[in-house]
Amino acid sequence: MSSLRFVGLDVHKDTIVIAVANEGQTPAEVLGTFANDVAAMKKKLLKLATNKSDLRVCYEAGPTGFGLCRDLRAEGIDCRVIAPSLVPKQSGSRVKTDRRDAMRLAQFLRSNDLTDVWVPDEKTEGLRDLERARDDAKNSERVARHQLSKFLLRNDCAYEDGRAWTVAHAGWLKKLKFEDRCKQQVHVDYCRAVEAATERVKRLSTDIALLIRGMPMEPLVTALTAFYGIQLLSAVIIVAELGDLRRFKSPRELMAFLGLVVSEHSSGKTIRRGSITRTGNAYVRRILVEAVQHYRRVGSRSTSVEARRKEISPEVVAIAKKAEVRLKKRMQHLTDRGKPWNKIVIALAREMSGFIWAVGQVPTLLATVVAPEQSSAPKQQMREKKAKKIVP
Repeated sequence: MSSLRFVGLDVHKDTIVIAVANEGQTPAEVLGTFANDVAAMKKKLLKLATNKSDLRVCYEAGPTGFGLCRDLRAEGIDCRVIAPSLVPKQSGSRVKTDRRDAMRLAQFLRSNDLTDVWVPDEKTEGLRDLERARDDAKNSERVARHQLSKFLLRNDCAYEDGRAWTVAHAGWLKKLKFEDRCKQQVHVDYCRAVEAATERVKRLSTDIALLIRGMPMEPLVTALTAFYGIQLLSAVIIVAELGDLRRFKSPRELMAFLGLVVSEHSSGKTIRRGSITRTGNAYVRRILVEAVQHYRRVGSRSTSVEARRKEISPEVVAIAKKAEVRLKKRMQHLTDRGKPWNKIVIALAREMSGFIWAVGQVPTLLATVVAPEQSSAPKQQMREKKAKKIVP
C-alpha cells in the first residue's frame, strides 16, 4: 500500500534542510542539514519512498532559482516552488529557523495550504534574464544621466535650446568646457558614463530583437505588437514574465496576478474598497501602465501599427481593434466623471490585460508556447492517434 510523503526543503546557497511529513496528523520531522548538491539530493529523496509517485516536494522561491525544481521534475519527482509571501504564518510566533521553515513547508504541503509559482523552462528563463538585464541597464543609464545633470546644475550650466538627452543636447555637452581642471575632469567622466550606459542599453535591445527569432514564444510576441503602445520590447517583457497565458483560467485571474484589482476589507454590512493590491508581477504592471498612455492618441492613424498588423493573423488584429474601441470609450467615460489621470491609467491597464489574455487563447498561437506542466501532452496525443488507427 502506497503512502505519500511530503517533503519541505529550506534551500540556501550551500545547504538544504530537509523535513518530512507523513500522511495523517503527525508533526513533520527534520532529517538534517545537507550540502546543496543536486545529485546527492536526488538520492536522499528517492530513499524516502518506495515509488517516486509517492513523493511530494516543495521549497520557497528565492535567489537559488528554479534549477533544483527542474532537475527533480526531470527525475520524475513531483516538486513545487512556493510563493513565500503566501505561506501561512502564525502571528504569535517569534522564532524563525531553517529547521522550522522546512517543517512548516512540509506540513502545509500536506494540508494543501501552499500556493506555488509558475516554473519557466530554461529558454523562457533565459529570455527573462535578458530583458531584465536590459531594464537594469536602463536604470543605470537613468542614474548616470541624473548625476551628470545635477553636476551641471550645481555649476550653473543649463541647456535651454530644447529637450535634454537628444542629439543636439549631446553636442552641447561635448562643447561644454570648465576652467577648473578638476571640474572638467568630472564632466568628462560623467559624460563617458552616460555614453557607456546608453551603448549598453542599445546593445541589449539589439540582442533581444535578434535572439527572439526562432524561439517558441516568437509568434505570441509578434501577436502582442498588434496593440497600440506595445512594440517588440514590451511584448517580449510580457511574454517572458507571464509565460503561457493559458495558465490563467480567466482574465480576472491575470488581472489579480498583476496586482491591478481593487483591494477590499469588508466585514458584515461594512464594505471598504481601497487602492489596487499591487501584488504579483510589478514589472509587467509598469509596462502596461506605460503602454496605455498611447491611447490618448488612438484616434490618429499610426503607420507603424498598421504595418505590424499586416504580418499578424486577422483574429488577433480583431482583438486589438476591439481593445482600441473599448479603452478609448473607457478613458472618455472616466474623464467625463472627473477621475484623476492616474486612476484612469490603472483602469485602462486592467482592461488591456484582459485583451492580452484573450490573445493568449487564440488557437493558432496555442502550439507556440507550451507550459512545462504540459510537456507530456504531445506524447499523449501521439498515443491517441495510434489508438484511433488501430480501431477499424
